[in-house]
Amino acid sequence: MNSFSGKAISWSLREGVIELELHRAPANEIGTLTLGELEQFVAALADVRGEAGALIIHSTLRSGFSAGADLRELYQGSLALEPKARLAGVREFLERIHAVLNALDASPLTTIAAVHGVCFGGGFEFALACDLIIADKMARFCFPELRLGLIPGFGGIPRLKRDVGNAVVRDLLLTGRSINATKASAVGLVSQVAAEGEALRVARATAAQVNKFDHTTSAAAKNFVKPIPREELRREIDIFCDLFTRPAVLAGLQKFVESTEALPYLP
Repeated sequence: MNSFSGKAISWSLREGVIELELHRAPANEIGTLTLGELEQFVAALADVRGEAGALIIHSTLRSGFSAGADLRELYQGSLALEPKARLAGVREFLERIHAVLNALDASPLTTIAAVHGVCFGGGFEFALACDLIIADKMARFCFPELRLGLIPGFGGIPRLKRDVGNAVVRDLLLTGRSINATKASAVGLVSQVAAEGEALRVARATAAQVNKFDHTTSAAAKNFVKPIPREELRREIDIFCDLFTRPAVLAGLQKFVESTEALPYLP
C-alpha cells in the first residue's frame, strides 16, 4: 500500500505518514463510489502496520473538506426502489460507512483531519472519526440534516458527544447552524487553527511530531482516551432508518436536488 489513485480518493505512504486525499468534485460528496474506495483503503491499512505512525486526511478541492453524503445519489436511488428495498439499501450503506469510520476511529495510527472550507454533514462526521482536527481559519462545521427531516447518520452524534459538551451538540444538531474554526477550537472540537491555506502544512508538522514517539505506546494511549461509543452508533443507525421512511424526507431530498442555489447544502 505505498500508493493508490482512485476516482474519489488517493493515498500514499512516505516517511511513516499516510496521506489520504479526497478529490471527488464538486465537494467530496460521500456516495457509493467514495465508500467503495474508502473500504479499499481501510482494508489496505493492515498492510502497513509498523511502517506508519500517522494518517493525514485532507481534500485537494477548493470547495473544502467534504459537503457530506451524496444526496442526489440517495434521492435518485430512492425513486427507483420500493419502500422496503429503499430502507434496506439505506441501512446497508450506513452499516458500511460506519464500519469504515469505526476502523479509522480504532486504528492504532494517530489520525489527523486537515480541514478547510466546507466540512458539513457526513464530511463533518468523517473528520470526527479522526484523533485530531486541524482547521484552516476559514473552515466551517455544520450538521444540516434536520432540514431534510433526518439526523446525522454516519456516527456524528455519538462522536461529537464524546468530544464536546452536550450544549454544543444540541446547538449544532437542532439549529443546523455552522460554526467557524475559532468557535470549534474554543469548544474543544478543533485542536489547532491554522492560517488560511495552511492546515495541511500544520498537519504534516504534527504528524512528524507524532512519529517521534513509539507507535505501540501512542496506540495504547489513544485506546485509553478515545473509547468508541458502539452502542450509541448502532442506535443512531436505527433512528436514522426510522426517520427515513417518512414522506417528508423524500420531499426534502427532492427540494435539495431541484434547488438552483449555488450551495444548496448550506442551512
